[in-house]
Amino acid sequence: MVQVAVFGFGTVGSGVVEVIEKNQKEISKRAATELNVKYVLDLRDFPGNPIQDKIVHDVETILGDETISIICETMGGLEPAYTYTKKALASGKSVCTSNKELVAAHGPELIALARENNCNYLFEASVGGGIPIIRPLNSALTAEKIDRVYGILNGTTNYILTRMEKDGADFETVLKEAQEKGYAERNPAADVEGYDACRKIAILSSLIYGKNVNYENIYTEGITKITPADFAYAKELDCKIKLIALNETREDGKFAMVSPRMITAESPLTCVQDVFNGILIHSNMLGSSLYYGRGAGKLPTASAVVGDVIDCAKHAGKNIWCFWEEEEETLCDIADFKQKYFVRISGLVEDKKDAVTAAFGETKFVTTKEVQGEFAVVTSEMSEREYHEAAKKIEGILSMIRM
Repeated sequence: MVQVAVFGFGTVGSGVVEVIEKNQKEISKRAATELNVKYVLDLRDFPGNPIQDKIVHDVETILGDETISIICETMGGLEPAYTYTKKALASGKSVCTSNKELVAAHGPELIALARENNCNYLFEASVGGGIPIIRPLNSALTAEKIDRVYGILNGTTNYILTRMEKDGADFETVLKEAQEKGYAERNPAADVEGYDACRKIAILSSLIYGKNVNYENIYTEGITKITPADFAYAKELDCKIKLIALNETREDGKFAMVSPRMITAESPLTCVQDVFNGILIHSNMLGSSLYYGRGAGKLPTASAVVGDVIDCAKHAGKNIWCFWEEEEETLCDIADFKQKYFVRISGLVEDKKDAVTAAFGETKFVTTKEVQGEFAVVTSEMSEREYHEAAKKIEGILSMIRM
């Protein structure tokens, strides 16, 4: 029997306990041993809940217990999760986590510490919730040269954009609805400003390159400026608007960024609606592969954590290699990244067509009856630097969305 402890009895932590208890028979077969949750660390008590008998308030009770071999860290945030995780790994206890903030900030250090102590630091649940993506990158796709990742990595923003498109509502109205339904936090900045997706693409980028991609170096833009008018134009263009986190290796370098994008109907990501996530990976031998499912939520995320627990149980006393070193990977300046741009401009097409064409070159002009007093253009492919230089030559630019 493998003894397990859970740090934090919140949404994901309680889900971990539920998954282990409900799927005990299947888990025991796949782990070739029984898993038992011996302790749950939390500041609170839970009178009337069967878990109360396992609640402890002092982390040293768990860290000092030699029978505990695996810990599920579902606390979230950097501290005290970082300190507790380091102590656990240093004592030879494997840690399985859903904490993308901690993984993005200290992943390579904690992986190295686990390696030194012949245990494991696994984090499947840190990206994509219940979608298997970390393990495929570390195993199934290791023979591939991955050159592109486009991902819808945040369920909250995808829900908001889906509802804005379907209901014609503005951002603030849908955000309030998302908060009422529990899809968005009271302080939603991490989601709507793109920070959550930024950390996740940093983790995926680091695994692809094998070197650390600092999330603070990734250009990040959220969805707060997206309006119903943008969706009216998107409909004319047969496009969807999604918050896309990307990593792309081109001939001129390695790039990563997070921003809203108009994606065409041909993209498999257009079918990713509401709180679901989708990750599209392109590699040189396999081509494109799509990973789709619930990117958050109690049980999907908990299922991914328990999957890691099973992996640790199957490899007791062995370190599962993870290709993510502490050496920093250098990303190219996003100003050099080339793409097309959707640009809204005030006024009439006939009054500004010559100026727009002179600035942007070959462009597609777009109008819609749903939006008056303005028009839009889709530019030819150009770098971010070239776009901003061209945009200075045009009066009345209202907004821009990358394509």
